[in-house]
Amino acid sequence: MKSLDAAYKTLLLEERTPGVVVVTLNRPDRYNAMTDTMFGELEQVALALDGEDDCRVVILTGQGKAFCSGYDLADADRLVDLGAMRMLALQERGARALLAVRSMRVPVIAVVNGPAAGGGMSLALAADIRLASTAAKFSAAFVRIGLSAGDLGSSWLLTRLIGPAATSEICFTGRAVAADEAQRLGLVNSVSEPDRLLDDAFVLADSIVANSPGGVQLSKRALQANLEISSYAAALELENRGQALLTRGSDMPEALAAFKDGRPPVFTGR
Repeated sequence: MKSLDAAYKTLLLEERTPGVVVVTLNRPDRYNAMTDTMFGELEQVALALDGEDDCRVVILTGQGKAFCSGYDLADADRLVDLGAMRMLALQERGARALLAVRSMRVPVIAVVNGPAAGGGMSLALAADIRLASTAAKFSAAFVRIGLSAGDLGSSWLLTRLIGPAATSEICFTGRAVAADEAQRLGLVNSVSEPDRLLDDAFVLADSIVANSPGGVQLSKRALQANLEISSYAAALELENRGQALLTRGSDMPEALAAFKDGRPPVFTGR
């Protein structure tokens, strides 16, 4: 993949198994805290990988002991001196980055290896699936520094994941949610020991890669769109179009032929 040849200041990219790209936040000395540069690189990488036909799953994780500690507080002092429009521009840059991650055509798995606070929790929420280590903690820490918990999509996404009451309690208190509670709430899909976390993520990613690329991608599109569509009839319309399109490709006939022949299908995504 051409995208893997680019050099980034805050990210590492690696294809660990065929079709599975690991994107690692790489500021371990700052607990992978977000900066303007990281926002720009996250958006750039998401858009670049979206253009790679061979990319089938993206795993997003953090280097060192943290997933992401949110916006770098070393830069926070300057925020109060920014005018309203410059602050809005900075906020929108971060929002574009997370929107690019969430909008990728392929599944994104957040592998939360440690604390995910503030914008770091928002980034984890932007993924389709979240796997956590026993060391993971989630915190909507904005209220602790005088800001709103409604940041970078967290108020919309967290409410849909765990419901309004649990979201309200977590956001109003700013308390940390440990991995086991996060799993009970439905915030994460599973919890692994730290030394098993990435291996478990690759097992999941490989099971996704084994399926039709088009089927997975249109499934993701339907699932995301139907979070925002207000009617059952509209959801049916979207699903019907997706299924009709997939019958025109090569993967569905191949799957049927493989089933009849008693062999694994060979999907091409065409």
